[in-house]
Amino acid sequence: MGEVFTGEQMTASRELACDVCVIGSGAGGAVIAAKLAEAGHSVVVLEEGGEFTRADWIALREDVSYPLMYQERGGRATTDRAITLLQGRALGGSTVVNWTTALRVSERTTRHWQEAHGLETWGQDALAPHFEAVERRLNVAPWPLSLANENNMALHRGCESLGWEVRNLPRNVRDCANTGYCGLGCPTDAKQSMHRTYIQDALAAGAIVHVDCKAERLEVEGGRVVAVHANILDRKSGRGGPVRVTVRPSVTVCAAGAVNGPALLLRSGIKAGGVGTRTWLHPVVAVVGEYAHDVHGWYGAPQSVSSHEFIDRGAAAGFFMEAAPVHPMLSSIASMGFGEDQAAFLERLVRSSVLIALQQDGMLGDPGGTVGIDRAGNPTLSYPFHTTLMEGFQAAYVALSKVHLGAGAQRAMTLHRTPVVMDGPAGLPALADASYGPLEHRVFSAHAMGGCVMGNDPATSVVGQDLRHHAVRNLFVMDGSVFPTSLGVNPTITIAAGVHKSAAGVLAAL
Repeated sequence: MGEVFTGEQMTASRELACDVCVIGSGAGGAVIAAKLAEAGHSVVVLEEGGEFTRADWIALREDVSYPLMYQERGGRATTDRAITLLQGRALGGSTVVNWTTALRVSERTTRHWQEAHGLETWGQDALAPHFEAVERRLNVAPWPLSLANENNMALHRGCESLGWEVRNLPRNVRDCANTGYCGLGCPTDAKQSMHRTYIQDALAAGAIVHVDCKAERLEVEGGRVVAVHANILDRKSGRGGPVRVTVRPSVTVCAAGAVNGPALLLRSGIKAGGVGTRTWLHPVVAVVGEYAHDVHGWYGAPQSVSSHEFIDRGAAAGFFMEAAPVHPMLSSIASMGFGEDQAAFLERLVRSSVLIALQQDGMLGDPGGTVGIDRAGNPTLSYPFHTTLMEGFQAAYVALSKVHLGAGAQRAMTLHRTPVVMDGPAGLPALADASYGPLEHRVFSAHAMGGCVMGNDPATSVVGQDLRHHAVRNLFVMDGSVFPTSLGVNPTITIAAGVHKSAAGVLAAL
């Protein structure tokens, strides 16, 4: 049986030798750690975040969960502060705090990868058995529409009234109590996140896990990683101290995510293939619908309905629509108002539904964003708002507003600096006159992809189709950073399935 070491337990530095060092414990890192440990290999997992259990979440407090379990205490953003980026920071990665939406990447997207990027081994037929495997382990099943909360039902009713495609979503839960607090950690342990599933499998097979442990640098000699240098962090402050962990593995797997992973490679001087470039988000805009009846959007499964009516808009940016939980702290951050305006917005929260549109960036040849590092080695993310993206924002605002009004909202309101307020369809033309761009309206994302993209050309990609680094031959990258575009669906299941598929390559390298 393996063991989890916390930062508090680490009073002295240590050095470990192992077959595989896995950096990160989210949808990619947990799966590969379990697969390799179960195959009989010695595995060490390094996780920057802490280990949290049901006891840590029972309070269901936003002011506790965001600072402890999100990157940069919930304040991660692009360099111009125009996009707020919510990413998990815990054993299990973002799967600990995501909203349990468990969708497969579409055939349309993988076909684009094959045709535009030459990824012939990443088609639906090749991925299918691996989707099936991870969905079984994570207990993925459709969430009954009868259990959807009013926030999600607004999306369903509105789309049906307009004749648009709409569906109930699969979720990775078991005996879910439908509390609605998935983003703060699951108080009943119903969410089948990685720390409850694949990390447990890895531990049962003997893996060693260090939490509160940040990988700072990969030491490379002769084209191979010879050591991973990590620092033990104080969990509350996030600051490093004198205690170090040095791992000397035969193979290293970087599964630190599409922001922290490229930053780690850059700190290590591994820049080949355009590390950090072609980073993709699903940039999100939101519209608030205010209803005559109570919505209570903080109760019930956060996401149980979605619409992909506009995912394929030809030469224009596609987007998909979902609901977002309406918790007070998250909602107050989302509001563009201050003082009395913000207080009035929160007073109406009980009758408010929040619907979101997520842009599928990267499908039209746009450059995406760039991950870099600052003078201290911390990750930075720049993400320009290109023309197709801003057109997509406007189209998404129109669609979301129509959905709310079609669902019976008394009014729909954007999150612009000066909100566009629509009391009915006659107000929709005002959206054409609104401004779209950085800091003109709220933009969010919880999905980061790319930055270590896979491809066949070492000059323009970081890893091959087997996810092995082109230049550092005992290094694999196994997370969402390898995708050549954004996915057009919530990424957890596709990351897990892609890593499950690619595990054979790591086994062959040992």
